[in-house]
Amino acid sequence: MKASNKILKDKEEHKILLYPSRHRDLQAKLSTHAKRNCSVIIVSYKTGDILLDCLKSVFQQDSVKQVILVDNGNTRSLMQQVNILADEEPRLEIITGQGNVGFASGCNIGARRARDHYILLLNPDSIMGKGVISEALDAFTSHPDASVLTVRIENLDGTEQRGARRNLMTPWTCVVEQFRLDRLAPNHPHFERLNLNETTPVEQISPVQCISGAFMLMPRNIYSDLGGMDEKYFLHVEDVDFCMRVERAGGTILYDPNVKVMHQKSSSDVFPGFIEWHKAKSFCTYFNKHFQNQYPKWVLNIFATAIYLRFGLRLVPTTILWLFNKTNSQN
Repeated sequence: MKASNKILKDKEEHKILLYPSRHRDLQAKLSTHAKRNCSVIIVSYKTGDILLDCLKSVFQQDSVKQVILVDNGNTRSLMQQVNILADEEPRLEIITGQGNVGFASGCNIGARRARDHYILLLNPDSIMGKGVISEALDAFTSHPDASVLTVRIENLDGTEQRGARRNLMTPWTCVVEQFRLDRLAPNHPHFERLNLNETTPVEQISPVQCISGAFMLMPRNIYSDLGGMDEKYFLHVEDVDFCMRVERAGGTILYDPNVKVMHQKSSSDVFPGFIEWHKAKSFCTYFNKHFQNQYPKWVLNIFATAIYLRFGLRLVPTTILWLFNKTNSQN
C-alpha cells in the first residue's frame, strides 16, 4: 500500500513538471475560491433570542467559513443556547470575558481573530436568506476596486431602513435633515438629505457616501489598513466615522439594492437612556474629530449644546415608556 501511494505521489509530481501552466491554473482557481470566503463578526450585548435566529441564518451561507461572536454581555441562558449551537457548528467561535467594551472595540476584537479574505460586520438582530453573502460578494467581482459594500437593509415590514444608506454626516447635513431644509431647494446640491431611504430608489449597484454598521462587507485588508473602528466611540457613529475615513482615503462604498437583509432595531434589553447618552457623546466626538478645521469652535460648541439638550429632553419620556413596557412584559 505504501509503495502504491509513493507511485501515485510521484505521478502527480511528474504531472506538475510536465504541465506547469495547468498547475498554475489550479493554484489560481484555489486562490480565487479562497478569496470568496468570508468571516462574519457579530458583536452582541443583551441582544435576546433573535441572536439565535441571526446565527442560524448566517450558518446557511456557503461563503461563510468563520463566524465570530463577540459576547459583550448576554444573559447566561442565552449563551447556554449559543454554546449548544457552537457544539453543532464548528464555524462558530465565541469571544467572551472582556465585558461590555462597546461596539467599536468589539468589532476590532473580532477582526483580529478573522482569517478569511473578506469580513462582514453584522448586527446581531439581522436575518438573511440563503445565499445572501455570496450574492453580496459578487459585487466585488464586478467592482474589484470597491472598498466596502452594503445591501438593502429592511425593516420588518419590508421598507428600506432609515440610516442604512446616507450622505456623509456634517454639521450642515444634520441641520438640513433635522429641519428638512431640502424642501426649500430639493434639487440643490447643498440641500441634500442625510438619510436616503425616502429618496428615489436605485435599481442597480451604486456608490454611496455612508452606510450602516448593521451590514458592512469588505476585504479584511481594507479594515486593517484603516485601523479598524475608532474605539473612542463606545456606541453609535463609529460606522459613520469609518465611512468618512474610507472617503478620505479615496475608497469607494457600494450599495446593492438587489440583495436584502432584515434588521430588527432596538432588540437589546438595555435602558434606552444609556444608548441615547452614548449616541450624544459619539456625535460630539465625531464633529470635534472631523470638523475642527472647517467650523469655528463656537459653532461646534452650539452643536454640542443642542445635542445634549436633545438628549435631556428625550430622556424623561423615553424612560417612562421603557419602564411601562418593562412592567407590562413582566406581568
